[in-house]
Amino acid sequence: MGIFTLGSLTTVAAAERPDLLGPTVLAELDRLGLLDAVGVVGIDAVMSDTASTREHYGLDLHTLANCVVVSGKRDGVEKMAACLIPATTRADVNGIVRHELDVRKASFLSQDRAVELTGMEPGGITPIGLPEDWPVFVDDAVINTGLVMIGSGVRRSKLIVRGADLVAFPAVRVIAGLGKGD
Repeated sequence: MGIFTLGSLTTVAAAERPDLLGPTVLAELDRLGLLDAVGVVGIDAVMSDTASTREHYGLDLHTLANCVVVSGKRDGVEKMAACLIPATTRADVNGIVRHELDVRKASFLSQDRAVELTGMEPGGITPIGLPEDWPVFVDDAVINTGLVMIGSGVRRSKLIVRGADLVAFPAVRVIAGLGKGD
């Protein structure tokens, strides 16, 4: 379990390399009993951004997903969410995300604020291990991807999971067309 090959990368079960996981990611996978089901692989931290990862490790762009953190306000109350979208798209922040969060306007968090609120490193933000009260919107195209690479909470590694397995995580809402521009 947890052993996947994508491009030139082969994972080990996250249970074998907890040192490659961000603290909140490790805690969440452990809490859910999924440390043996999720694959982790070390990468060069310089290659953590999507384009570099794809090129350096020979990955199909459609197997990569990006996690972005968004916020919006209604009646002075700020609401947060994470969006997991195919790397070939951009989150429909002021359409679908705004509607799902029930806010007047939604926007991406600055990198510094996203890092502060998630406890994850830039380039490693993932939908696993986020604050419990945040919804996680996942594009249905990610769910329908056989194997997908996502962040691990740190820049020096990536997780590879079955797209369909992402629905098992708390707060996940699958949304058709969340990512635009494919």
